[in-house]
Amino acid sequence: MARVWAILVAVATATFVLAPLATPGFGGFDMEAFTVPQLDPPILPAGYAFGIWGLIYTLLIISSVFGLWYRADDMDWGPMRPALFVSLALGTVWLVVAKASPVAATGLLGLMLATGLLALFRTGETDRWLQLTPLAIYCGWLTAAFAVAVGLLLGGELGLNPTVAALCALGGGLVLAIAVQYQLHRAPEYSLAVIWALVAVIAANWQPFNVAVCGIAFLGIIAILGLRGTDTE
Repeated sequence: MARVWAILVAVATATFVLAPLATPGFGGFDMEAFTVPQLDPPILPAGYAFGIWGLIYTLLIISSVFGLWYRADDMDWGPMRPALFVSLALGTVWLVVAKASPVAATGLLGLMLATGLLALFRTGETDRWLQLTPLAIYCGWLTAAFAVAVGLLLGGELGLNPTVAALCALGGGLVLAIAVQYQLHRAPEYSLAVIWALVAVIAANWQPFNVAVCGIAFLGIIAILGLRGTDTE
């Protein structure tokens, strides 16, 4: 059964990476699709930040190929594979769902994050850079992406002030990120992905300067780095 899961993860990784080809031109949620159109919402990070997907795709491909070719029957790799398969399978259809409904896509993103984190916590001790690192960066970015999606829903569906919506979503995302990093000291790459997103939020809100959003993002970076600084493992 371990080999079957290795094959399933490799297939799911391939479909996940190739999924954007089925939705050419997708640039994120349609901001006019919300009940309250979201025009330049402060929760959105600068566009360059989404380039991290190239790194995530590359690392996931390398991990899945190595895992299938060299570690298909390795019991240290086995526990994380079922949850990772589910996360990547959900991710395969996410773009299609996102084009149809931001609300449904946010819920699906939450499930991707939940199953991704479950896989991350189940990673083994061997082949750290090939087993844990790709998954940590993937989950770190999903944490940030989910916070962004929630912020858009708070403003677009509940009608919150855009800055208030951004503060609520970033605050919740930071609580989750810090809790995950506190429990999983061996995966600093998770924090690096979250910090990457927070820096991009600051960049997007620098001109015109949104002191509240930039402030919570900056404090989040300090809190995460402070937590890492106390790590003795």
